[in-house]
Amino acid sequence: MCGILGLVAHEPVNQLLYDGLQMLQHRGQDAAGIVTVEHDSFHMHKNVGMVRDVFRTRHMRDLTGHAGIAHVRYPTAGNAGSSAEAQPFYVSSPFGIVLAHNGNLTNTAELGESVCRRHLRHINTQSDSEVLLNVLAHELRVQVGRSDNPQRLEVGQIFNAVAEVQRQIRGAYAVVALIAGYGLLAFRDPYGIRPLVLGSRTDETGRTDYALASENVVFGSLGYRLERDVRPGEAVFVGFDGTLSSRLCHSAAKLSPCLFEYVYFARPDSVIDGVSVYQARCDMGVALAETVKRSLNPDEIDVVMPIPDTSRPSAMTLAQHLGKPYREGLIKNRYIGRTFIMPGQATRKKSVRQKLSAIASEFAGKNVLLVDDSIVRGTTSREIVEMVREAGAKKIFFASAAPEVRYPNVYGIDMPTSSELIAHGRNAAEIAREIGADACIFQDLDELKNLVRRLNPAIEGFDDSCFSGRYITGDVDEAYLAKLAQPAQSTGSSAPMTADAGLRVGGGDD
Repeated sequence: MCGILGLVAHEPVNQLLYDGLQMLQHRGQDAAGIVTVEHDSFHMHKNVGMVRDVFRTRHMRDLTGHAGIAHVRYPTAGNAGSSAEAQPFYVSSPFGIVLAHNGNLTNTAELGESVCRRHLRHINTQSDSEVLLNVLAHELRVQVGRSDNPQRLEVGQIFNAVAEVQRQIRGAYAVVALIAGYGLLAFRDPYGIRPLVLGSRTDETGRTDYALASENVVFGSLGYRLERDVRPGEAVFVGFDGTLSSRLCHSAAKLSPCLFEYVYFARPDSVIDGVSVYQARCDMGVALAETVKRSLNPDEIDVVMPIPDTSRPSAMTLAQHLGKPYREGLIKNRYIGRTFIMPGQATRKKSVRQKLSAIASEFAGKNVLLVDDSIVRGTTSREIVEMVREAGAKKIFFASAAPEVRYPNVYGIDMPTSSELIAHGRNAAEIAREIGADACIFQDLDELKNLVRRLNPAIEGFDDSCFSGRYITGDVDEAYLAKLAQPAQSTGSSAPMTADAGLRVGGGDD
């Protein structure tokens, strides 16, 4: 679950890309990278860390050019702390291509075998994104090899190459890429699992600049306006001359976005696939309030409190719907990153007490209904319940705006094995005992899907796999999940990764 951004403008884009990445920092805090293009030369800087730490003035001076792409990384596999797996990735042939990817491929091993053995390409990391780049590069070479002028790449050939890439790869992906000498390419998987939006701005002379990003919150800060979502299976190409072209490259595309974007990952001020994330979270609170009424005696609840920040809209509307006071008793240290995104269980547990502190007077002697966006591993929830009890709460009820997370997510969210998920094999009462709460209440899955779809009836389905165990790409079975759960072979950050060295199944880093 990374953040990606691509720009073609009539001014230098280095500062625009940096500012845009700052707006996408919530999507990944492990690494950041920017590539710009000037004439036929790429300028790249990437490293581990937050955006503000990766880039210094000396780096920005070197990132010259009027087009570029950028990436913030959220690791789901691979070497989480390795700068080698920071994006964008680069290949020199054909023409020179750099690529950034949000998502996770589910047939990485198969693709790696084809890339390394059949196409004689070298994969240097454990990232599925580098595999994806090499598949794209190969298909572009095939397209130009079939033409009368193999030195020249046409827009139609680019779209043909994307169509062939989409035929081969499976999983979730939103991609931005630069092709040296030609322009900016972006495309989205046939289900639209990962978000991708198109924006534009027109200067005083009538020239139009274009941007593609994971979330439209980027656009306002850069002076762009949202044009539309990139459709599932669609490719968009912006030439360095400013011309925009697009084509639907998959015949069976079906809009089925990830439900977890609306629950947790996206910023509340984003609009994803025509749905206001803020409104969706407000509606989650109303629906959850009805479940609370069926599960608890509302008279037992003295106060409703959110676990900041993502759950605030849901908690506010839940409190209003129940007619209960809404208070903020947990204060967040804004200088600590998002706990769910942090790699490693020990790191997450340690960070909870650093991230949140309780106002004892708000809890003392009260029955408290805590509202969170979701319960995934349970580590954070358990620490929070313990903290609230120490602050003097009599009873603690814990409500989740999302259904129980019972199954691994293979499309780019760090939920790799069932054994890590507190809800797997447990009911609500058992989960409450595990986290130390008096009761747990979860959102109904069908109601969650219905309330999001009501905000955009054009949505045909959802990736709800972490709640339901249904994997919409159709290639994930028990054998796949069992292989995914096996401890991966450790590889040094400088060690090359080839197909026979064990490319991870679903081993994406996004």
